[in-house]
Amino acid sequence: MAALGYFTLFLALSAGCPGLMARPVTGGLSTGLVLALSQLPITWLAVALYERTARRYVDPLARRVNRHSSWAGDEQERER
Repeated sequence: MAALGYFTLFLALSAGCPGLMARPVTGGLSTGLVLALSQLPITWLAVALYERTARRYVDPLARRVNRHSSWAGDEQERER
């Protein structure tokens, strides 16, 4: 959720405050470029946290539902 908020903030600043986004930060990089480049690690972190949460909480529930459902297929698939 925080990643989505960051992306929304970046878009709002890009559209609403172009002067702020054009200000130099260091070494010739502008504020907008620094914020844009930081989106990649933020996205990686969000994906890693999502995968960890899914493996920890969602996958066990899905396996349990699959094991106890009548539509799950043959025995081999129920035991996975």
